[in-house]
Amino acid sequence: MRVVATAGHVDHGKSTLVRALTGMEPDRWAEERRRGMTIDLGFAWTTLPGDDEPVAFVDVPGHERFVTQMLAGVGPVPATMFVVAADSGWMPQSTEHLDALDALGVRDGLLVVTRSDLADPELARDEALEHLGESSLGRLPAVCVSGATGFGLDHLRSALSSLVGGLPRPDVDADVRLWVDRAFTVRGAGTVVTGTLGAGTVRVGDELALGSRVVSVRGLQALGESVDPVRAVARVALNLRGVGLDEVGRGDALTTPGRWLRSDVVDVRVGPPRGSSAAVDLPRQVMLHVGSAAVAARVRPLSVSGADVTADVTADVTADVTRTVRLTLREPLPLRPGDHALLRDPGAHRVLGGVTVLDVRPPALRRRGAARVRAEELAATDGAPDAHGELARRRLMKREELVALGAVVPDDVPGAAGWLVDPSWLPTLASRLVEAVEAHTAEHPLDAGLPAKAAAQALDLPDPRLLDLVLAEPGASSLVAAGGRIRPREAGGLPDAVRAAVASVRSDLASAPFSAPEAGRLAELGLRTRELGAAVKAGALLKVGDGIYLAPDAAEVAVARLADLPSPFTLSEARQALGTTRRVAVPLLEYLARQGRTRRDDEGRHALR
Repeated sequence: MRVVATAGHVDHGKSTLVRALTGMEPDRWAEERRRGMTIDLGFAWTTLPGDDEPVAFVDVPGHERFVTQMLAGVGPVPATMFVVAADSGWMPQSTEHLDALDALGVRDGLLVVTRSDLADPELARDEALEHLGESSLGRLPAVCVSGATGFGLDHLRSALSSLVGGLPRPDVDADVRLWVDRAFTVRGAGTVVTGTLGAGTVRVGDELALGSRVVSVRGLQALGESVDPVRAVARVALNLRGVGLDEVGRGDALTTPGRWLRSDVVDVRVGPPRGSSAAVDLPRQVMLHVGSAAVAARVRPLSVSGADVTADVTADVTADVTRTVRLTLREPLPLRPGDHALLRDPGAHRVLGGVTVLDVRPPALRRRGAARVRAEELAATDGAPDAHGELARRRLMKREELVALGAVVPDDVPGAAGWLVDPSWLPTLASRLVEAVEAHTAEHPLDAGLPAKAAAQALDLPDPRLLDLVLAEPGASSLVAAGGRIRPREAGGLPDAVRAAVASVRSDLASAPFSAPEAGRLAELGLRTRELGAAVKAGALLKVGDGIYLAPDAAEVAVARLADLPSPFTLSEARQALGTTRRVAVPLLEYLARQGRTRRDDEGRHALR
């Protein structure tokens, strides 16, 4: 299916034209038919000659009082059928509709001059083409018709077929974001919402996010028939399970759960209105139109004439403002970088310019000069989802957030614990980690390194598991992780006096590895409880029991000697094989048992595992 929205001044025959093309009545309300004027969105569809794919029309109101409804209809639609009456020519709402289409960046369309039976259509056609040529639509194909006589309708159907046939093919595997343009109830079914599915696929039974809750799709219809699945592009009606009519309405969005970020603060680039080479004044308060949503927003320029703008600015932002601004929305919306929207002045009811979303998770601006720096950062981006660019700006972000921004996570991006790190930032982190460990060692010389949790905090990392990425950097090669701490690789991080005392103990043990030094010898060397604990944490000594300290490889040496004994063996046999006393042999065997290296039978004998 393809979807086309009408556009044009009130009473120029948009609904009549849709009615002639489809044989359906797009005006749904009796009041519309009584007044002969569309006041809300209408919907109809047909199959063009020679095409298997149907075309659906979103018929929008043309009166200036219903511009919000018009924007809700054209916002999600990729192409327009712009209508101008031959007997009236270009009119004020023609301009406003074209301004809106231009601001939204709509590039595909068709000009239709109606009422060609009432006046020569060429003058209206040429005038309209001149206006259209100054917009994103450019020079459109034009067809002159009469809904009353049927003149030109076959030519129009052919032109429509060419239009929809040339539209970009949708991504049916994309994440779903369906902007709701209508909600109602059906007896026996419950709440039904409709919208234009621009990308992705929806199936019966799917779960979709509606704000902060997840809802289930009970049924699907497209063009009045039950279908499953529905693939973009399509006009679709979704029957939602367990959702009241008061819980959903126009402007809401149904999205793939976990794949979109809802934001109420966004950084955007605002282009000048159509036909203007300079920015118009941006009032403090504006309306943001995106999809079918219309949300009030507060404008904060990121810099004005090179000067920072503080949060308490109350005056309007004048025309010399940079076109990069921050919008604070009255309610959060599911947006992504690259989304197109428009701003309207809520007082003057005019289009202020088109919007390109640049960042939906912008940083806070707390320091003086931060707004100007932020504007400079955003000047280098076009809003297209870019994994490397996002990481370069943020340095660190959750994988799920990067995916929700619409970016593909590259295989070469380092990550751990669900986080991704900008590769170019890792050398800086390595340098900072070395400095943090050195500072900790200088302040706490007997500690066996900086605890991993404290190291992560020093580097502003959300998870200590990210330290493995930092330690893998060449700049951190002097460090090693052991026992939940980060310490210098060389010398174990012990003070010189402690390291010398430990060396004396190791020298004593070299010829008699299981002759653990007595308490008096340890005290003589200055190895008290703190020093001994530091040596053990640093891996310089092995504690096998209270007051029993051996060389770090003592367990392996003991197992090698005990392997020569017949199994099982007694404590006495073990003591003799190790060449030590009962004071050392008992805690050593208990240590080996705790390590799973030996086991003890019911008779108290020992055996290697």
